Amino acid sequence: MIELYFWLTDNGRKALQGMEESGLPHKKMPINLQKKEQFSPDYLKISPGHKIPALVDDEGPGGRVTLCESGAILKYLGEKAGGALYPTAPAQRTRVDQWLFYGSSTFTPFAQQYGLFTHRFPEPLPQVRSHYADQVKDCFAVFDKHLADHEYLAGAYSIADIACYPDTHIHGKEGLGIGDYPNLLRWHDAIAARPAVQRAWSVTG
Repeated sequence: MIELYFWLTDNGRKALQGMEESGLPHKKMPINLQKKEQFSPDYLKISPGHKIPALVDDEGPGGRVTLCESGAILKYLGEKAGGALYPTAPAQRTRVDQWLFYGSSTFTPFAQQYGLFTHRFPEPLPQVRSHYADQVKDCFAVFDKHLADHEYLAGAYSIADIACYPDTHIHGKEGLGIGDYPNLLRWHDAIAARPAVQRAWSVTG
């Protein structure tokens, strides 16, 4: 049984989606960031950088596995689930990796900074807000252009899509809007309709 440690952030939703899509048996373990539970000594043994999400798998390769970082968790779940979400063929895997890393290392950091300066900082910082809004919109345009010729980011639905969906939903569909990006909107709505995604987003702390 996998234990998934999460909170209701964009990265937490990635892990929840990956877990639901994998179909693997698991137990959800909320870590309330508002109560600083991520700094508890027991949790730091699992996630040394006091971040969510994280997981513990007592039936991992070679025995007990502890893992943090949302991208690494998605890869782990995709591989353990048998390759549907993370293909084994090298050519397909490289395409998934490209968009997984773009989502994890480019798109999500820009989206998180946009969210931070727009919703969490009390003082108005219009130039900073505008800068990060433009960066997020640029990512939307990258996705939209690519999705004009692809149903999903790496061909078939994969962990690459899971890595990019939460911030598109939070900061796009429910934030800046994605109506000007019809291919991205089509992709978003197709993913939103998936039963596993609906289960993941119905989770509360």
